[in-house]
Amino acid sequence: MLLNFFFGVYPYLCLAVFLLGSLLRFDREQYTWKADSSQLLDRKNLRLASNLFHVGILALFGGHFVGLLGPHWLWTSLGFSDVGHQNVAITAGTVFGIT
Repeated sequence: MLLNFFFGVYPYLCLAVFLLGSLLRFDREQYTWKADSSQLLDRKNLRLASNLFHVGILALFGGHFVGLLGPHWLWTSLGFSDVGHQNVAITAGTVFGIT
């Protein structure tokens, strides 16, 4: 019952709250939306953090693309067993997750 809630209901509930909240804010306070990201990027540390965040997101999408859509014969022809493939996925995910 609890697993059904967390994995079947809760994601849709969060998505609905996000969409409705965004629509309500845009409807009631549409002139408060600004593109002031250039002010955030004036600081050196935030520029570095922003770049690392985007590299991490790209690596995450790339890793999932290769890991989920890569055929099994490719990994075996490269000499990886199923456990080796799992270890590569865990290591790469940890490295890019820390960035």
